[in-house]
Amino acid sequence: MEMHQVRYFLAVAQLLNFTRAAEECNVTQPSLTRAIKQLEAELGGDLFRRERPAAQLTELGQRMHPLLKQCYDAAIGARSLASSFRSGEIGALRIALTHSIDLALLIPHLNEIRRQFNRLEFRFLRGSGREVGDFLKKGEAELGIAAEIDEAWDRLDVWPLFTESFELVVGDGHRLAGRSSVELDDLRSELLLSRTFCEHARRISASLREHGIDIEQGHEVSNERDLIELVEAEMGIAMVPHTSPVPERLTRAAVTGLDARRTVNLYGVAGRQRTAVGNAVMRMLRGADWREIAG
Repeated sequence: MEMHQVRYFLAVAQLLNFTRAAEECNVTQPSLTRAIKQLEAELGGDLFRRERPAAQLTELGQRMHPLLKQCYDAAIGARSLASSFRSGEIGALRIALTHSIDLALLIPHLNEIRRQFNRLEFRFLRGSGREVGDFLKKGEAELGIAAEIDEAWDRLDVWPLFTESFELVVGDGHRLAGRSSVELDDLRSELLLSRTFCEHARRISASLREHGIDIEQGHEVSNERDLIELVEAEMGIAMVPHTSPVPERLTRAAVTGLDARRTVNLYGVAGRQRTAVGNAVMRMLRGADWREIAG
């Protein structure tokens, strides 16, 4: 089935006249008639009763009309969308982030990109480090942002964006609240919350354990919102990256003697063609000055 056959069918169905439909489609009547006969042969029956002065849709024609119109409209829409993408009128960005990356880090850059396109569509995917790697490998995401991807695929391009430290967060009524820094010894009697969704959770736990901090009695938390609520309720304290959003009623503090840092990276797939939006975002993120954000 060819689209021009469908177009000719829809014209005749609307005008109920082969001659006028041929004029509407800017083709000769024999060409239009021949195309419709080919369509009828493919569908296995007559679509029109060829009566004078007007043609009439057969039962098959009536049943096929909404389906063929939907097919034709979808094809026209697809062509229009493809043309808009090629001309740069529409852009699309599929980006994967691990659960520990705050989307607010990207907002200024995404707003800047929006000004370069008449219409821009975003698709954000969330997952663990391994899942972000899978999104990239399968082509479901064009770019990825993570502190670490548990993926040794040799086609991954990696561009470090910034390195940040982990800080202690406590409730405003906690005994450590208000301090700009605390000692490791201050943590020994505390209930620590483990951010299991963070790529560096095991590393942080191992580092604390090496310093004799008991982390076995802590709670495991699978998302940032629950973590914040538990800290606010003073049901524990937590180590979070500097860029993690924390309400003003909570207190941040550096932990003296604990070397806990992470590097946030931008990931792409080497050799895979990127969209105009993907290239623009990649250049913008790599060229950004992250020093103020990363502290």
